[in-house]
Amino acid sequence: MKLLWSPETASKAFIDTIKSCENFEEFGVAELLSAMAAGWNAKLILHACSPAAASSAVTTIGLAVAARHTGGRYVCAVVDERAKSEYVKNLQEAGVSSPTEVIVGEAEMIGVDFVVLDCKRKDFGRVLRLVKVSEKGAILVCKSTWPRDFEKLIPKGTRVVRSVSLPVGQGLSIIHIGSSNGGAGNGGAMISTSKSRSRWTMHVDERSGEEHVYRERI
Repeated sequence: MKLLWSPETASKAFIDTIKSCENFEEFGVAELLSAMAAGWNAKLILHACSPAAASSAVTTIGLAVAARHTGGRYVCAVVDERAKSEYVKNLQEAGVSSPTEVIVGEAEMIGVDFVVLDCKRKDFGRVLRLVKVSEKGAILVCKSTWPRDFEKLIPKGTRVVRSVSLPVGQGLSIIHIGSSNGGAGNGGAMISTSKSRSRWTMHVDERSGEEHVYRERI
């Protein structure tokens, strides 16, 4: 089982986000994230935001729109109670409804299939280590990475199918984490914790487009 892309759902979320963000001057990031989350049919969207970032409100709109289209769960994670108050205040001033779920503290969640991480957060590396992705894989989006090299943001051992860095907003690094080929039923860790010496090899069937991941002992 793996992530499946739906162009129709992505288009609907994209258009709805544009309509919802027409009062904002920032364009591009929210629509793109909304289309991606909806297109990949994300059922658990985690937004590790930075309340101080001006784009947090508009990003919230886009991800909330995506969750409505997929029937999924949208959760925002902040570092502490002070950050939560600041985040909610900024949303209210922007005329945006706060997500129904705001996590304070550790963002340790299981089965996440779409992660948006603002790299202005000082603990972004810790967030990456705590999140456990869905068995079908996940999409990881790191915001505010431009012009930093996104490769430095990926923990060692992460099984990356493909990745790209885009000059959208203050920089977006988008990483597709492959589906699990076994293991515990509660989702695989984003980074490998195994001490055995091995490596992951990915093969793509040119005809079907299916991705096959193999673990080789070395």
